[in-house]
Amino acid sequence: MILHRCFAWDEQAGDAGADGPLWFPRIYQGEGRHDNPDRYGCLYLSVSPLSTVVEQLARFRSQRLLPSLLRRRGLPLALADLELDDDAELVDLDNPVVLRRERLRPSQVATRARRVTQPQALALHDRQRNAAGVRWWSTYEALWINVTLFERAASQLRVRSVRALDVEDPTVAEAAEFFGLRALA
Repeated sequence: MILHRCFAWDEQAGDAGADGPLWFPRIYQGEGRHDNPDRYGCLYLSVSPLSTVVEQLARFRSQRLLPSLLRRRGLPLALADLELDDDAELVDLDNPVVLRRERLRPSQVATRARRVTQPQALALHDRQRNAAGVRWWSTYEALWINVTLFERAASQLRVRSVRALDVEDPTVAEAAEFFGLRALA
């Protein structure tokens, strides 16, 4: 399965080094949807490259699309194409049977309330010991399928490509349009 990740990239880091495409950034985690950094690190990925860029630009709605919006901690944002082993198990939170088995409701999965989603993720991590992560839908567009990979899935993941993003990138332009970010005049 090909998954995409938008992240702050240090080109010198190597694949799994700090700020590399396969690095699980536990030191920066704690506020994300499925974060439980005292127990595991995670990567936020998507089947859609657009979804990952939208997640990064969401806080800049209605602003001008400036190159500075594509930097984090002094590093450029990049888009990585990653390959997850086909036999990697994902807990599919878009499947009614799984939701019923896990005693979850769709509204609990899609909420932005981290006090709800973080304990859910921790419980799934602990109960589903063979699961590489969870599959769920984007709260920005339900057709975009997102995947949160637990750190234990690192050996099942490989880098296919990485590219730094700029304001001219077609995926960035599409994400900017989604939020009404205005292009430079």
